[in-house]
Amino acid sequence: MPQSAPPSTRPVGPAIGHGLRGRCPACGEGAMFARFLKTVPACTTCGLRLDDHQADDFPAYIVILALGHILVPLMIEVNSALSIPLGWQALIWPTLAIGLAVAMIQPVKGAVIAVQWSRRMAGFR
Repeated sequence: MPQSAPPSTRPVGPAIGHGLRGRCPACGEGAMFARFLKTVPACTTCGLRLDDHQADDFPAYIVILALGHILVPLMIEVNSALSIPLGWQALIWPTLAIGLAVAMIQPVKGAVIAVQWSRRMAGFR
């Protein structure tokens, strides 16, 4: 029979799952964001202070790295399979990049904050 973790531990897996959904990494109930990328001062459910995080630019770096790994192979495959005129490509790829970046940045920031909380980093000691 598996033993439960001591109450002082902060499991990283569930915390990242909560962060990706924009929820408090501790309880998974309260909202993490007041606005698009602005965190709430504290969780309304458990009271965890969320405004002391130090995510800085790391979420943006992760999004840029992921976009490169998504878009470059996609561009290569599309260009080898289809003959899309360069004018259309000049509209398609930047629009797709911006759309994906906007869609990815909040969940990634939530996951970074969750990792910081689970590892007692930055303002989560």
